[in-house]
Amino acid sequence: MTQARPRKVILGLLPWPERQAVAEALRTETVGGLVLLAAAVIALVWANSPWSEVYERIRDFHFGVPALGLDLSVGHWTADSLLALFFLVAGIELKREFVVGELRTPATAALPVIAAVCGMVIPAALYALTATIGGGSLEGWAVPMATDIAFALAVLAVLSTHLPAALRAFLLTLAVVDDLGAILIIAVFFTSDLEFWALGGAFAGLVVFHALQRFRVRGWWWYAPLGIATWALMYTSGVHATVAGVALGLILRTTRDKGEDTAPAARVSHLLHPVSAGVAVPLFALFAAGVGVSAGTLTHVFTDPEPLGVVVGLVAGKILGIFLGTYLAARFTRARLNPDLAWADVFGLATLAGIGFTVALLIGELAFPAGAEGEHIKAAVLVGSLIAAALADVLLRRRNSIYRRLCEKEDRDDDADGIADIYQSRARLGSAG
Repeated sequence: MTQARPRKVILGLLPWPERQAVAEALRTETVGGLVLLAAAVIALVWANSPWSEVYERIRDFHFGVPALGLDLSVGHWTADSLLALFFLVAGIELKREFVVGELRTPATAALPVIAAVCGMVIPAALYALTATIGGGSLEGWAVPMATDIAFALAVLAVLSTHLPAALRAFLLTLAVVDDLGAILIIAVFFTSDLEFWALGGAFAGLVVFHALQRFRVRGWWWYAPLGIATWALMYTSGVHATVAGVALGLILRTTRDKGEDTAPAARVSHLLHPVSAGVAVPLFALFAAGVGVSAGTLTHVFTDPEPLGVVVGLVAGKILGIFLGTYLAARFTRARLNPDLAWADVFGLATLAGIGFTVALLIGELAFPAGAEGEHIKAAVLVGSLIAAALADVLLRRRNSIYRRLCEKEDRDDDADGIADIYQSRARLGSAG
């Protein structure tokens, strides 16, 4: 009789290099999330203040190179160029996970991939169901699919003092898969009429970029101009320009050569991560989250089928998708949940994943490029994210208090055991004397 293979533990303790990488990413994203939150608050206050016209004039001010088709508004520059830096860093994180991270083997990748896919499919399905019942448009089906990892980690950092570190690691890994899904959706479904000469030029730029990496060519003066040219050609081709950032990130080498202190991808990520988290994404939020909030706007959010579908997808869809995906993966594969974690922790994490901000706003702008409907979709993203954050606050604070009490009990037990050992030692010394 053959002995059954042991089931693989999910959300267990990561190897030391992985824990270092996760901890560094958490620190960066948490700070970036707080800056992002501040930018979103400033945008909302500014757009609803007496100076709202100034906000709109700045956001809609055009500049660039018209001859190259790059005469864009400030708002579009932040979405098409600055977010390319965000997706460049995301591409590096994706490749790291596929090469040396949790996604490098099917066994370890199964649960976060299944959870993330379910966390994208079910929100889209709930949006489609809500919009169809209400007789609305299906154009915004992809809006509630994306989780904002910076916001989610910032909220988790504020709430968590005793929650298991593995829960944070799982959120980060799930978000990497979620980002990949969002990138594919933008590339496939939100591509306008193609200019094949420009697309061919962008592809040629990526090939040259790969050749420079393969032949170990050093020097930023090679890569920076080539990256900018590739981005411009990608934008001109009709494919969303942020795809260029992801492609460049995936090409960068993540393994070190002999004699190298760090791989090129790690060096670029180290340099650009603060710029992405502290400048690019907050500036995008500043000019994307400025929605006029009024009783009429909120009425549209909860009565119009498209905005309501976004709210339902972000709140109910993410909870159902991620929780059920995790449960099914643990139930029907050889993987299992870490014994130190409860399903209530996973439920709280699934609720937290309903915070969809940066990428959700970007997809909302692509699906509804202008008009009041686009503003209502933006408001729906903000409302849905706020509801998800509030629910996660309640659930995770409760879980945190439970873990805190357990930790305090263990400390008291340790202290009692220590005192007992002292008295026993004294008693032995006394009898010996």
